[in-house]
Amino acid sequence: MSDAAEVARRCAETMYARDRVAQDLGMRIVEVAPGTARLRMRVADTMVNGFGIAHGGYIFLLADSAFAYACNTRDAVTVAASADVVFVAPGRAGDLLEATAEERVRYGRSGVYDVTVRRVPHGEVIAEFRGGGRSRDERVLNDT
Repeated sequence: MSDAAEVARRCAETMYARDRVAQDLGMRIVEVAPGTARLRMRVADTMVNGFGIAHGGYIFLLADSAFAYACNTRDAVTVAASADVVFVAPGRAGDLLEATAEERVRYGRSGVYDVTVRRVPHGEVIAEFRGGGRSRDERVLNDT
């Protein structure tokens, strides 16, 4: 494992240990590497709206979380500066959703990340998300 991959893994573990939202919603980190992250979450009965489909806020939350893990893989605390989502298809109670975040470009303290949310295992696209991140003068890992 490269040093960069090890840093990314440690950053994700550190973040997850403090991420009550991800833990409470049952999100799991499937994969993390420099500039990328893949998270999964099952749509619970309590996450559906009055039309019986997954509330868009939960789908956004999953995408935003994958974005957060991807942009914090280099040990610089990075927060969202912007975000946009397009809902493509409805999720349903019981669906296992997977959000894959990929860094598109970093410039100075900023970066742009794309996230695709898919239904597992068939891969139907549920949503597309684009986030802009901004790094702060803090580190994710306090011990380095």
